[in-house]
Amino acid sequence: MCRWFIQIRRTRKVGPRGGWQAVFMAHGGNDEIADYWNQYADAYDDAPDHGLGDLATREAWRVLLQRWLPTRSSEVADLACGTGSLTALVAGLGHSVVGVDLAGNMVERARAKTVEFAEQVTLKLGDVCHPPIEPASVDVILARHILWTLPDPAAALVRWRSLLRPGGRFLLVEGCWWSVGDQDYTDEGRMPWAGGVRAVDLVEVIEPLVHRIEVLPLTDPLLWGEEVSDERYLLVGYL
Repeated sequence: MCRWFIQIRRTRKVGPRGGWQAVFMAHGGNDEIADYWNQYADAYDDAPDHGLGDLATREAWRVLLQRWLPTRSSEVADLACGTGSLTALVAGLGHSVVGVDLAGNMVERARAKTVEFAEQVTLKLGDVCHPPIEPASVDVILARHILWTLPDPAAALVRWRSLLRPGGRFLLVEGCWWSVGDQDYTDEGRMPWAGGVRAVDLVEVIEPLVHRIEVLPLTDPLLWGEEVSDERYLLVGYL
């Protein structure tokens, strides 16, 4: 069963790639991808929704996470945790978090950002396609804007599902900025969801893995530090 809070548009929006072009150009292997994100780590938090430096943006994400995370203290895997902004928010809500990222510079910044939660947070260097996490050991898989970068997102979702305990859930923040074939990018074989994934497409892939799905459009400009016109959403999938 899938519950839509409002109807999601079924047409792709085409938006600028901006700084993401280097990711596409470098998708030849994990070393190249890690090199890109290591180089980008210093500037990563400049984006309002990455660094959460603005108190209103930070609070908007905290409220969103509090609404959709379990009410009891839980074990959460933050996959592609980046500099640890969401990791810190989740820990601040009383949960234990294991954060995984491919880039060592990102992990170091996440470690600094979560130092006050050292007893609740474990940070690991690793590939989110094969997370270094034991099967059936977490209650929540949290991932924001990472599925679109993966060479086989469907396979990754199956692996992530194996990490969840019975009764666990996915919290997937995704969106669709431009479609494969637009912006002169044509390497669909390496990144089938390049430029983002529509909610209807993600629902189709994850539906066999879960019992129930809810999709919440994320249109509040406070979440992004600006007005947005493309499709952005939270998908919650319950086992």
